[in-house]
Amino acid sequence: QVQLVESGGGLVQPGGSLRLSCAASGSGFTFSNYAMYWYRRCPGKERELVASLSSFGHTKYEDSVLGRFRISRDNVKKELYLQMNMLKPEDTAVYYCAKGARSLISDQEPADWGQGTQVTVSS
Repeated sequence: QVQLVESGGGLVQPGGSLRLSCAASGSGFTFSNYAMYWYRRCPGKERELVASLSSFGHTKYEDSVLGRFRISRDNVKKELYLQMNMLKPEDTAVYYCAKGARSLISDQEPADWGQGTQVTVSS
């Protein structure tokens, strides 16, 4: 069983920055072996994939966040991060951490999800 707990959300002004964290835990779970993802659900919209990070360090970003967001991981601490810079009101969403089923970035829907953390970008 895998547990994922996000933190770091909050209210920030446009142009500001936030760093989201996701702490992973669970028995029989080797964090470093799996690709990890950040998704978000903006108000009134479908959930979308924001950033992906393979176990080998390969990254992939949704076009609207490219150059502004950075996904990273600490395999010793078993934590996933999302550094968000130059935030825009349209980045307002609930952000979710998710664990992939394999080491490489995949289109497969993740099976393990955190509870989400709210990010609100507003002046």
